[in-house]
Amino acid sequence: MKIYIASDHAGFYLKKNLIQYLGIKGYEVEDVGAFEMDEADDYPDFIIPCAQKVVDDTGSLGIVIGGSGQAESIAANKVKGIRAALFYGPVKASGPADVHGRKISDSFEIVRLARMHNNANILSLGARFQSPDDAKKAVTLFLETKFEGDRHQRRIDKISKLEG
Repeated sequence: MKIYIASDHAGFYLKKNLIQYLGIKGYEVEDVGAFEMDEADDYPDFIIPCAQKVVDDTGSLGIVIGGSGQAESIAANKVKGIRAALFYGPVKASGPADVHGRKISDSFEIVRLARMHNNANILSLGARFQSPDDAKKAVTLFLETKFEGDRHQRRIDKISKLEG
């Protein structure tokens, strides 16, 4: 599986760390930029081309990184065919139970569900909200989780109709 990865200046060093990690894990990785640390760079210049590569390369996935990951997720989701999911980092989930009465205590579960239920094809990471080890854990979970299809595909098809 090919992985496309991009960041702005705020995610630059985490991106470099993840590229090395993914290479060791045996993934084919293409760096879409930024290629040098420049605090004046603009995230759309790297995130949108990354998202376009994911759409054009069936079966590939993407990782985009910024300070919060929020703007990167928004930019990626502007590309037709992209379903980018945002992961800030681990938090202690101690709030109310879900609709089924289950307490969710592992905040990484959102990454797994983004792939299983939403067939997310890009993971957006907030570099200022997680350690490199937590980012590696999230990326590994994202890449190893499979889409369930079935009723979830029906929902994705409804969203896709809005894209024209």
